[in-house]
Amino acid sequence: MPHLQLSIRTNAVRQIVDITDQAREAVRDSGVRDGVVLVAVPHCTCAIYVNENEDGLVADTLEFISGLAASGKWQHDHMDDNAAAHLTAALMGSSVGLPVVGGDIELGTWQRIMLVELDGHGKEA
Repeated sequence: MPHLQLSIRTNAVRQIVDITDQAREAVRDSGVRDGVVLVAVPHCTCAIYVNENEDGLVADTLEFISGLAASGKWQHDHMDDNAAAHLTAALMGSSVGLPVVGGDIELGTWQRIMLVELDGHGKEA
């Protein structure tokens, strides 16, 4: 099974990036016709989810995340000051498995694959 890697640069502390087109291109380039693709992010402060990419919903999701990531007395903050990002990523998840049918990722009409940066400082995810 092919292993393909995408590089996505973020530019904000919290940001949502639609990576659907890049994931679909990677699947097409892989030659896999039918199966499952695992879209995963190898960072402890990023997440992946599937939902609609509509500006209002993206803003709502960032607002919701801000509520989840409310400051607290997190022990990890003594080390890196980013415990809320780690905890939010753990709740959201770091991967999604999606069906591949006929060489393309099968998604619902409005579904998109979204990368969530939770502790960005211009890093690549």
